Amino acid sequence: MATNSIEPSSSFKQPKRRFNVDWILSVILLLALFLYGWQIWKAGSANSFYTAAIESMTQSFKNFWYASFDPAGYITVDKPPVALWFMAISAKVFGLHGWSIVLPSVLFGVGSVYLMYRLVKPYFGRLAGNLAALAMTITPIVVADSRTNNMDATLVFFLLLAFLFLEKAIDRHSTWWLVGSFALIGVAFNVKMLQAFMVLPAMYLFYWIAAKENWKKKILKTVYATVALVVFTLAWPLSVDLTSASNRPYEGGSEHNSVLELAFGYNGSERLLGQTTGTGGAFPGMGNNKSSKSGQPGGATGSKKMGTPPTGSKNAKKMGTPPSGTKGKAPEGMGAGGPGGKVGSKKGGMGGGGGAFNIGTAGPFRLFQQELGPQISWLLPFAIFGLLGGLTFYRDRKRKWYAFSHEQKQLVLWAGWLVPVYGFFHPYYTIMLAPAIAALFGIGVKALTSLYHETGLANWRFYLLPLALTSTAALQAWYVYDYYPWLTWLILGLGIVVSLALIFIRNRRATLPLISLGLLGIMIAPGWWSLTPTIAAESAQIPTAGPDLLTSNGGGGMAGGMGDQINTKLLNYVVKHQGNAKYLFATADSSTAAPYIIKTGKAVMAMGGFNGTDPAMTLKQFKKLVKTGQLKYYYDGGKSGGSTNNAIVSWIKKHATKVKSSEYQSTTATSTTNKQPSTGTTTPPTSGHQGKKPTMKPGKKPTGNGKAPASTIKKSITGQSAAQPGGGMGGPNSSGTLYDLSTIFD
Repeated sequence: MATNSIEPSSSFKQPKRRFNVDWILSVILLLALFLYGWQIWKAGSANSFYTAAIESMTQSFKNFWYASFDPAGYITVDKPPVALWFMAISAKVFGLHGWSIVLPSVLFGVGSVYLMYRLVKPYFGRLAGNLAALAMTITPIVVADSRTNNMDATLVFFLLLAFLFLEKAIDRHSTWWLVGSFALIGVAFNVKMLQAFMVLPAMYLFYWIAAKENWKKKILKTVYATVALVVFTLAWPLSVDLTSASNRPYEGGSEHNSVLELAFGYNGSERLLGQTTGTGGAFPGMGNNKSSKSGQPGGATGSKKMGTPPTGSKNAKKMGTPPSGTKGKAPEGMGAGGPGGKVGSKKGGMGGGGGAFNIGTAGPFRLFQQELGPQISWLLPFAIFGLLGGLTFYRDRKRKWYAFSHEQKQLVLWAGWLVPVYGFFHPYYTIMLAPAIAALFGIGVKALTSLYHETGLANWRFYLLPLALTSTAALQAWYVYDYYPWLTWLILGLGIVVSLALIFIRNRRATLPLISLGLLGIMIAPGWWSLTPTIAAESAQIPTAGPDLLTSNGGGGMAGGMGDQINTKLLNYVVKHQGNAKYLFATADSSTAAPYIIKTGKAVMAMGGFNGTDPAMTLKQFKKLVKTGQLKYYYDGGKSGGSTNNAIVSWIKKHATKVKSSEYQSTTATSTTNKQPSTGTTTPPTSGHQGKKPTMKPGKKPTGNGKAPASTIKKSITGQSAAQPGGGMGGPNSSGTLYDLSTIFD
């Protein structure tokens, strides 16, 4: 009997899409999440300079848009706001905690590991993709950077995302993906300015050689992409520079209140060339050092006869041992070799790097030296051999030598990332090298293994794999010797034995386990170095990794952002007497002001910005603030600044009244990471970074009229009191002087 039911034709059935899970990648991502995120609840105030800005940015949209350092919107931080936007949103949603301000960096770090896999796997296979992701995960400086509220993890994520968009643009012949790729570089510019542009040559070159389109289309699409780059790069800077200076904060770090000047000067060419600016001296060892414009004695801090860097300079704040070849002392209050480091010790603050800003000796092999190498270069020799092997293995011998295969073009892309960025030698900026090294390592394992199996003893390419393993093991053995001599011989011995066995054993079944053993051997040391920030709950202003973090005299990363303590007695005094003043008090620089902003949520004027030398305030403007009652106190921590700021300080000292020291000076410093009111006693910190680091909790904001009693001070951060005198640079227990400005115009 016929029926009216109609069976659907099989031709109309949609095929089921399979969702394939790469379980190895899943494990790698979980490892990254653990390394980057474990114990971030002990992050304290991390980099207090940016944490103060995050607190300020949560208070108003104006502060949010301009990345204002202080709640009153007086001056900004010296970086664009994009990375801080994510952190401020996180703090707004979850409250101002150590973990909430670091959380975006953790997520961007894990995201970068995933993007490494997505960029390598489609062209070189799952194994290469997983190895690239693993290499990225266990790069020590990647771990250290991803555990802070600095901008570097965010920057790397956006650069990798731009590369992924570029790959899709070429594969799909899509103009929009290409425009999106270059637009993302514009966004990345507004994370750390010209540092983002270091990969642009690689992107332009790769598009030109990889896109299968005629030259007219390439030119047209390149124009579109460049327009997108320019628009997204300049949209925020121009919106700031075209706004009247009276309606926005001063642009911190610039000499003329301009974002573009900051971008192409201090945060641009001068980062690479080592020139000085009006806001501070040059980084040591960078060359082309001009004499200081800031009025500070000693000229450029990078001179060969450098003594103690000027107090409050950006160089003094970030530098440990002077670079090799210099004479003089490390900054006062810090051991040579970084905080807690030893003079002449290779174990100074950078975990084998010798100081928080020891950047080694200038030259083409700087990144291999012990000053910077243990942060980034563990797998660099293998990556270089991998690049060479990949270019030969993936060559299409049916075509001309200059007609690159698609795989070779991918190698050109990663080499184009590596070569320009190779010049970076700021310790934690070396994270910029990590993606290129990781990609070339993952690709190199596949290429060198294939060359080894497909060639013989008479072919020079046969020896690339043994040479890559041996050279990488030798470099790592040198890095670990000062800490673990036994590990030196294990790594070196394993590398040599495996390499020799690969030469004399030609059985494929036997060589595969040998290759795996060799790769495992060169993963041990970087894996341990990358674990140290996690064990130590490191979340420092100058991110670093290494065994020094686990010792009682470690602390090479300047945890807590320096100047991370407050003088409770001083704070109670100025809060009690603030009245209707707009500012709690003024001081020379941000390292002194930041802890008080974090603790109270009130406006503290860092008159000269980050290091006290920004010409953000004129004497006339300062007098007006005092006369109208907006500013009642100035705390002089003894820091010098530019000529304008020095004139203000001189005027203060001449006309203001000193507050009796017994009213505000205290032998007890309370960390900004202390929730409970000061009891006049301190709790000794545990050794090194292994003790509990504080976490922040939001509390009741002070009333807007400034009349809140000391008891209402925001209990922003929980944790220990700090027993160390001085409170770091700009610390509360230094011999500072509090001036009462309200008496000047009485």
